[in-house]
Amino acid sequence: MNADRLRILVVGCGAMGGIFAAHLARVADVAVLDTDAAHVAAIRRDGLRLEGGEGCAAALRAETDAAALHGEVFDTILFLVKSGHTAGALAGLQSLLAQGPLLVTLQNGMGNSEILEAGSTCKVLRGIVLDAGRYLGPGRVEHLIRGNPTWLGPTRGAVGDCARLAEALNDAGLPTRTLADPMDAVWSKLVFNSVMNPIGALLLGVNAARYGSPEVCALVDDMAGECAQVVRALGGRYAFDPMAFVKETRAGLRPVTRHAGSMALDIANGAPTEIDELTGFFVREGDRLNVPVPACRTVYRLVKGLEAARAWQLRQP
Repeated sequence: MNADRLRILVVGCGAMGGIFAAHLARVADVAVLDTDAAHVAAIRRDGLRLEGGEGCAAALRAETDAAALHGEVFDTILFLVKSGHTAGALAGLQSLLAQGPLLVTLQNGMGNSEILEAGSTCKVLRGIVLDAGRYLGPGRVEHLIRGNPTWLGPTRGAVGDCARLAEALNDAGLPTRTLADPMDAVWSKLVFNSVMNPIGALLLGVNAARYGSPEVCALVDDMAGECAQVVRALGGRYAFDPMAFVKETRAGLRPVTRHAGSMALDIANGAPTEIDELTGFFVREGDRLNVPVPACRTVYRLVKGLEAARAWQLRQP
């Protein structure tokens, strides 16, 4: 690795991990860690191919086992695994933490920054991503929705700790804003994901159905209203209107894309979703705070059932 450039390890090289790794490789020395052996082999052989928009093939170091990175020094470790895998991923990286890398989570859902803080003494940044992508196959990811800002702020440390990574992201073509308290942005993205991702999964990944059905639009609005009540009860506030993208799409100001959210892709692939870290969070907090969340609870239960049904389906001969 070049000692003059930022040294970054991206943990989880799926859709968003791949997008960030491929872009950052233009301005930093980047390695990726992913458990998908076929994906890693393809990256080693042909580079990581980013499709959609500008397109590129990034030459990266890729590993499936954190032990192969023992003795390496990274300035930043960026976590983009599914929320349920954060604790396990961090545990496997303990040998890298002695040098005090900056730990950064851009993952969906709640609880990830808390895991990074509890499992290390490193400074921790938390952020959100408003772009979207999908994993196409070994060595290939697609950048579906581009040009939206990434928001980044400290949960343990100071806003100045964001500066070098934010500069690299901006230089790499991923516009980034920093803020002293990332929670305002986190609440906005959390509400959007907690409403739109499970709806996309229940509608079998047909994004047009999220906008073309009056009944679905009413359900989306009910869920967003319930989430807003929980956020207010927790003392949270929004950095931006979480449903602005939805409102602009309904008004015809944005096209209806073919991306219905990562949860729809998880269901199709028979993979565990992040429903517990998203909509499930609002159900649990609503119950704890005595805030009624009937629409969120129903959608949460339906997605849990869909997960089980799809897993059963894939087990059949």
